[in-house]
Amino acid sequence: MTASPYDVLDPEIAIFVRRMIADASAHPPREQLTPPEARRVAEIVRQPWTEGGPVMASREDHMIPTRHGPVRIRFHRPEGLAAPAPALIYIHGGGFVLFSLDTHDRLMREYAARARMVVIGIDYSLAPEARFPQAPQEVVDVVRAIHARAAEFGLDPARIALGGDSAGGNLTVSACLTFRDAGEAPIAAMVLNYGGFSMDLVSPSVLRWGGGNYLLTTHMMLWFLMNYVADPEQRFDPRLRVLDADLTGLPPAWMVITECDPLYDENLEMRDRLAAAGVPVGAKVYPGTVHSFLEAVSVAKVAGEALDDTALWLKHTLRLN
Repeated sequence: MTASPYDVLDPEIAIFVRRMIADASAHPPREQLTPPEARRVAEIVRQPWTEGGPVMASREDHMIPTRHGPVRIRFHRPEGLAAPAPALIYIHGGGFVLFSLDTHDRLMREYAARARMVVIGIDYSLAPEARFPQAPQEVVDVVRAIHARAAEFGLDPARIALGGDSAGGNLTVSACLTFRDAGEAPIAAMVLNYGGFSMDLVSPSVLRWGGGNYLLTTHMMLWFLMNYVADPEQRFDPRLRVLDADLTGLPPAWMVITECDPLYDENLEMRDRLAAAGVPVGAKVYPGTVHSFLEAVSVAKVAGEALDDTALWLKHTLRLN
């Protein structure tokens, strides 16, 4: 009997992957689409995975001025949380090109409920309409504004974490590097979910997992990079290739690392480099998981386990009750 490429996956994650691939196959291939068309398809394919989950006491959108214009943010407030409340500012993934506050709505609500925090999503501008370094600059401006207006938003300015998945993990580290260099400390902790830290397209994990069966592909990574970076030399800018940046003085970090992911190797390397730089870092590899697996929380116990692990780490690191 021929082995299936899904045999290496957690069985519930395999269900998630098969459904995602089947739903995406109902639409034209990404290489035949413009970025706006690809975004519309991505929203349709991801929509079923945003449904259900925790009910919030409130969900509010606000517009925050930045150097590039207003950026929308979304607050998720769980029931019974008193002000001033701790917060996780969350940056969605999507290769700097795809996804939105809506595709990650359930994920943010899960964090809010499990960690007992306000979770705030950033609707940063996407490439190629907004190329590097616009997105990291918007994130920096938004975080500064939230920190400065913490009392207005009912937040504790000393207990604000910043995190994200994939491209959002990259933007998290990039923003924290900017704050460190400016002598600012608005962020008390980082959450890095299977982040893209190197922009490399060749590594053992890219070669093993990037062929097309495990959601994130090598072709996708190249497409993201071509849309995000106007000048190839920018790939080596430490605000983008954060793996090679001086990481000293960054906030404590928690890393969710996916085993069956093209980004697996660079996540292990980022873990080791943070530790070598003296940054308190916790990390866990989740066997049989793929890129984006946290969105499978409705069908996969391992996704819920990872969310709970992060919530526990946040409670400990931010000294939450």
